[in-house]
Amino acid sequence: MSVVFDRPKALSPVTTHYCPGCTHGIIHRLVAEVMDELDITGRTVGVAPVGCSVMAYNYFECDMTEAAHGRAPAQATGLKRANPDSIVFTYQGDGDLAAIGTAETVHAATRGENITIIFVNNAIYGMTGGQMAPTTLPNQVTQTTPYGRDVKTAGHPVRVCEMLSTLDGVAYAERVSMDTVPHINAAKKAIKKAFQYQLEGKGFTIVEVLSTCPTNWGLSPVKALGWLQENMIPHYPLGVYKDIGAEVQK
Repeated sequence: MSVVFDRPKALSPVTTHYCPGCTHGIIHRLVAEVMDELDITGRTVGVAPVGCSVMAYNYFECDMTEAAHGRAPAQATGLKRANPDSIVFTYQGDGDLAAIGTAETVHAATRGENITIIFVNNAIYGMTGGQMAPTTLPNQVTQTTPYGRDVKTAGHPVRVCEMLSTLDGVAYAERVSMDTVPHINAAKKAIKKAFQYQLEGKGFTIVEVLSTCPTNWGLSPVKALGWLQENMIPHYPLGVYKDIGAEVQK
């Protein structure tokens, strides 16, 4: 009997710590599958953040480092410049990347650092108990916005791909989602393109992944997927926001 579905070699054979229904595990698998297919695991260095994926270093078979909160793009910059032949990626949540790490993200992007960012957006702070994040939707209830996010006092959500796509150093920016099998397949293609662009030295690449947080949303895993579809995707439309490869072809 032939094996048609197996654990990627780049994914460690361990049990993850993620909550039931969390899609971090799926995203990990996609990253690992891409490393296998591009045969880059041995030259890849990942940067784990502060947040739900703080222990990502336990889940990938490539070299991993740990960054201080929000500093993953800065650390990735140093790793890539010191070892230009390495493939360097960060794996970050919305609080890590779009709150305390905003400056590192924007300036790594505007410099065109040849690194890849996997940005997981679940519209809430997950690890620390469900506070409002920069990506929390208007009127969304969190621990720190019990009556819903009021944009008059808390401001509007940050749309990361739209913002970064305006910067000259960005080679590729796409937003994908984990809510359906077709969207998951599209997410893998986006992640693969981001890594491929890094291999080709094109510059800064980012894939924003809309994800669920059933625990802090107070929903079952199935209902959380529905909430993502009904609320997050309309506010954060999926698609390619910048692709210099496509621009050249035009």
